[in-house]
Amino acid sequence: MMTGPDSDTFETMRPRLLGLAYRMLGSMADAEDAVQDTFLKWQGTEKASIANREAFLTKVCSNCCLDALKAAHRKRVDYVGPWIPEPLQVDAGSDPEIDLERAQSLTTAFLLLLERLSPKERAAYLLREVFGKPYEDVAQALDLSETACRQLVSRAGRHIQNPATRFVPTPDHQQQMLSAFLNAVESGSTDQLSGLLSETVQFHSDGGGKVAALGRVLEGRDEVAKYVAQIIRRLWGGAPVLPCFINGLRGLVVLEEMRVVTALTFGYDEDGRIDRILVVRNPDKLRQLARPLRHDPESGALWQ
Repeated sequence: MMTGPDSDTFETMRPRLLGLAYRMLGSMADAEDAVQDTFLKWQGTEKASIANREAFLTKVCSNCCLDALKAAHRKRVDYVGPWIPEPLQVDAGSDPEIDLERAQSLTTAFLLLLERLSPKERAAYLLREVFGKPYEDVAQALDLSETACRQLVSRAGRHIQNPATRFVPTPDHQQQMLSAFLNAVESGSTDQLSGLLSETVQFHSDGGGKVAALGRVLEGRDEVAKYVAQIIRRLWGGAPVLPCFINGLRGLVVLEEMRVVTALTFGYDEDGRIDRILVVRNPDKLRQLARPLRHDPESGALWQ
């Protein structure tokens, strides 16, 4: 096992590499594999030849993620039903001055938006806009010109920079909406639910073909409210429902025999209404919720 300054360099970078890899891949297991591959390549490299070790590790990790995305794309073709990134138990913190603009880069709704991007658009956007890398470093990481990287970031931004798709409400507002949602589900009132939802709200449910889940994305206030009131109320009837910080936002988990069987979180529009209901039921994606993680919005790092 490598020890000494070289190991210290990698361990210092590990949380930031993990934060990058998770955002790229939407899976903690895949992210950990990418970081481990980065470590192995770091071990096999002559350190004296590396002028900028942070840039080197970022480049290696980015390319490991790009390779993993190619494999993931092939798997997604056969994925049953809607795909949602793996939820993590991450508390955004209680600091009222928290930088919500940076914190939103870990939310499930934002990670789902990244799926609209090509792998290199995703990598360029994350490195530049989330991790604050200068274009020179982004270009080096992706083996592209700075001009090409600027074009990638610009194209990506047109998909996901709209404030209506990136809004993160205050913690108090999140709690109010979550409480109101649960009350509406318990009452079965479509009118109550409709008052919380945007007109263009979407309902995503990810069972991965392993458990029962809606096999398509529902769209529109009326259809989503009706489904939640009639189906979700029946499915959750009597089950323990607990609050949980999911990817930095207030969400909830549903238990069955003390096991998490459902994780729910919201995306919000710029008026603070719910415009995404994201429900993960695939058991393979719920394992990480038993392990709280820490997130630094400033650096994008994730600590296990």
